[in-house]
Amino acid sequence: MIEELPQKKALKKESSLLIMLSIIGLASLIIGLGASYYMQSNQAKQQANDQIVLQEFLKGPWNDQNAKEIDTTKWQGKTLVINFWGSWCPPCVEEMPMLAEVSQTLNPQETLLIGLGIDSPSNIRDFLAKTPIPYQIVLGGLYGSNWGKRLGNEKVPYLTQSFYRQKVK
Repeated sequence: MIEELPQKKALKKESSLLIMLSIIGLASLIIGLGASYYMQSNQAKQQANDQIVLQEFLKGPWNDQNAKEIDTTKWQGKTLVINFWGSWCPPCVEEMPMLAEVSQTLNPQETLLIGLGIDSPSNIRDFLAKTPIPYQIVLGGLYGSNWGKRLGNEKVPYLTQSFYRQKVK
């Protein structure tokens, strides 16, 4: 029996290691591509669902603090930033002056800040009488918290600083 030379043994080990690493790399690539495809597919489905929910949201009917119906067609083509708030919520009340200031810097042709009140109409009117807000306030009531959940925030109204931002197509 002829003994293999040490070089041939080393070469065999290197070849085996190289083949194993290539297989692991190829498997990782296939798994990564599959995961990427899966995530993109889910993201596309979520975006389509978000648009459906947003279109349903726009159909309303929504009223302002004076119980006047809001024409949501004026929101078309703009990015909506929806803040869910309640007058009973200290962090919500605390953030309102900052949101009022931010709303003044927005280009209303492009972006609208909307405060969706999760409260009774009378509480919202009382609050706004003491604290004027320059951006659109929408009466949401408990129905408004359902929209918060449908738009992706499962914690509304418990997570008081909740926002939803989406461009209306």
